[in-house]
Amino acid sequence: MRIFEELESEVRSYVRSFPVIFDTAEGSHLFDEQGNKYIDFFAGAGTLNYGHNNPLINDAVIEYLQRMGIVHGLDKATKAKQAFLQKFRDTILEPRNLSYKIQFTGPTGTNAVETALKLARMVKGRSNVIAFTNAFHGLTMGSLSVTGNNFYKDEAFYVRANVDHMPFDGYLGPDVNTVDYLRKFLEDNSSGIDLPAAVILETVQAEGGVKVASNQWLRDLEKLCREMDILLIVDDIQVGNGRTGTFFSFEEAGITPDIITMSKSIGGGLPLAIVLMRSELDQWRPGEHTGTFRGNNLAFVASTQALTYWDNNKLADSVKHKAGIIQDELRQMKDQFPELDAVARGRGMINGLHIPELGFCGELSKKCFENGLVIELSGADDDVLKLLPPLTIDEVTLKEGLAIIEKSIGQLLDERKKAYTKATA
Repeated sequence: MRIFEELESEVRSYVRSFPVIFDTAEGSHLFDEQGNKYIDFFAGAGTLNYGHNNPLINDAVIEYLQRMGIVHGLDKATKAKQAFLQKFRDTILEPRNLSYKIQFTGPTGTNAVETALKLARMVKGRSNVIAFTNAFHGLTMGSLSVTGNNFYKDEAFYVRANVDHMPFDGYLGPDVNTVDYLRKFLEDNSSGIDLPAAVILETVQAEGGVKVASNQWLRDLEKLCREMDILLIVDDIQVGNGRTGTFFSFEEAGITPDIITMSKSIGGGLPLAIVLMRSELDQWRPGEHTGTFRGNNLAFVASTQALTYWDNNKLADSVKHKAGIIQDELRQMKDQFPELDAVARGRGMINGLHIPELGFCGELSKKCFENGLVIELSGADDDVLKLLPPLTIDEVTLKEGLAIIEKSIGQLLDERKKAYTKATA
């Protein structure tokens, strides 16, 4: 590991949590240079919904490269882009009665968010945007302004960029509908909150601690936006692409966002980001918002193959089945270890175990890794163990990973008891 410590910036993070040199990966497993196997409950922070080195995707990418297919094409028309657009329309949009234009941005999620914010402000001629407590939308300047966690912000470089944060669903307790709270601010001309161009949100706040917005709250928010001529932006970068059981995370609520941002697994494991917008919002002049790597042809090839998982309901049904397994196991852990005062929450195959004791989840992630499981944390205080396995994980491996979490909790509590006994002997 010396070369990484010597040359790589101190900003590196995941290598500190998982301090081995990974070499190969397949499906739901990672292998280090010594050949040690790890179950992956991290999935590239939601980039690998279809698993590592998915053969369907790999074969298509290899074939494309071997036939000298266009790799870098700016925004020129290519066969790879044509196939992706047709597949996305036929498999995703039309069956859901959705009509969106597609904009290819720079290849990361924050590029998509920056684009969505810029577009909304341009179309509405207003600069204010409403974001929510515990939100995470990226770390470039515009995206950072709508991100909630102070860990990422410093007044020395952070520009607020006319954003107001309002309480997310449940933030003020179960009996307060925070859409009503937002409505009060927007209807009061002396509240100090300007009428926004847009509201941006995640239906499940992944980095925010796996906090799930109710379907009714989402419907109430959409209604408010329609009444007040505010654009509704759904950030589906981490919890879209089937993570909640439907391709888009908002489908179950029955809402139709004005703008949707997507990245991570939309590229089939390769860098790709898109913005979906209602046709009348597509008011860009040619070249007005551009970038050298807008549209990745290899990712088009990969994504076109990944989208075949949505030709039928097989994957969606599988996600719902495995979600039930995860949620049942987490509830059992909560009951098995009452001293943790844990709370299990989530939707589909994004789940979290909130443990209020500060630092415990960090110890737990480390112990899980020692036992062969890669799993990360979320929440403002890293107090949520976040489960994000590939959607394609087989049931046996899924249960093995859940068993490692249970085993690791038990080991940590046993170590604590032994330390206490020794100290008081």
